[in-house]
Amino acid sequence: MSAPTPTDSLVEPVANNATSLSGATPSTLTPDASRREPTPSAAGAAQLTSQSLTKIAKDMEQTKQLVISALQYHQDWPTPGVNFIDILPIFRSPVLFASLLDVLLHRIEETFPSNKPEVIVGLEARGFLFGPTLALRLGVPFVPVRKSGKMPGTCLTEVYEKEYGKDEFQIQADSIQEGQKVLIVDDILATGGTAAAAKKLVEKCGGDFIGYLFIIEITVLRGHAQRKQLGDKPLLALVED
Repeated sequence: MSAPTPTDSLVEPVANNATSLSGATPSTLTPDASRREPTPSAAGAAQLTSQSLTKIAKDMEQTKQLVISALQYHQDWPTPGVNFIDILPIFRSPVLFASLLDVLLHRIEETFPSNKPEVIVGLEARGFLFGPTLALRLGVPFVPVRKSGKMPGTCLTEVYEKEYGKDEFQIQADSIQEGQKVLIVDDILATGGTAAAAKKLVEKCGGDFIGYLFIIEITVLRGHAQRKQLGDKPLLALVED
């Protein structure tokens, strides 16, 4: 349960670009005397597009490595044999937090180019650390999924299996409108029980579930049955372990 070796040497170049990674690449064409840009040829436009995409891909990889370098590992915590991956250091730095959002937004734009999420659903509790800000950057609502008894009003409930028994997740019944496209976010995907429960809650609300987004995916903890319960929609992760 460990992630790739961090790369500290990338901090400075990525930090300088972190706030502009999601924006469009400025045109490099020289304006004429009338202050209008010349119309590029088809070949020239294709070359500019290719260069822009290459730069974006390079920037995203550097930003990803910057975020990975901030992860901390705690051997034998909370129990012996567990190598705990701590994402909390990311949120101590505005540059790291912005970089995380840039990478996650890029993954969303790549995966859903014409099917943008209309709601972000975050899972208690660490999905609340970046889910609302991610929703804000996308310009869409954020909806929390919490443990049973934590939210007022009419709530829908889903029971899911844990290692030592069962637990319940809830969502407010009026939080998602019929047919809204919903992306579920959380920090770590392990066995997938909580993610699958959240998917069922979204569907109970009438939402159109389109996929999952995680910072870390620990693939070795899921068998065939557990993978099946997650469904066949896209599952995005910054780090696969």
